[in-house]
Amino acid sequence: MITEINDGYVKTEREHGITTIEFYHPQSNSLPGRLLESMAHIIHSEGINPDTKVIILKSAGANVFCSGASFKELEAITTEAQGTQFFSGFSRVINVMRKAPKFIIARIHGKCIGGGVGIAAAADYAIAAEGAEVKLSELSVGIGPFAVGPAVERKIGLSAFTQLTIDAEMWRSADWAKRKGLYAELHGDIAAVDGSIERLANHLTHSNPEAMRELKKIFWKGCEHITKSGKGCLQTLS
Repeated sequence: MITEINDGYVKTEREHGITTIEFYHPQSNSLPGRLLESMAHIIHSEGINPDTKVIILKSAGANVFCSGASFKELEAITTEAQGTQFFSGFSRVINVMRKAPKFIIARIHGKCIGGGVGIAAAADYAIAAEGAEVKLSELSVGIGPFAVGPAVERKIGLSAFTQLTIDAEMWRSADWAKRKGLYAELHGDIAAVDGSIERLANHLTHSNPEAMRELKKIFWKGCEHITKSGKGCLQTLS
């Protein structure tokens, strides 16, 4: 299944219990609101689909896994309602990743910027290639990483999150991200990444689904109390 929106798409394929969700946008895999909405809907649907045992989340293109939100949409904001809608996009995606009762493996083939860091952090297991540097660029454009911040802080800790947030111009290496816990594995090339993902995904299709469901609750313990203001762990999915 392919959903095409504004020159980008979200594509879903399922084989032997492994569902692969791939997204793409020609502007360095930035994600406008409608693509984020489609991603949230698909992740939710596959999370409750009994034919899906494990989810792989990936992007197409080269060099950049995800460059975050659409700055074209950011620049067009003129009202509070528009601002709320804009910032809720990544929150919805992260929240459905949190709630999905299936493990989500993220294939990080390139750089993660802003919301892309949030997606990597919300994955249950992120496998990355060398060159997958990270940066939270929000402060440099006059905003903060409020939508993705709770998920990123949960994964890498307050100190590392603070470093990323304050120095919004500095890239951190993939090795830094691995050492801080954002990436579970780091490989020298994409072939090795794909090999590791295939091994793990195939193994998980034979794991106890109820055990995985309960483990996800443990992984996100402390994030049960959610508020729309973003002061809780994540914004609520509505």
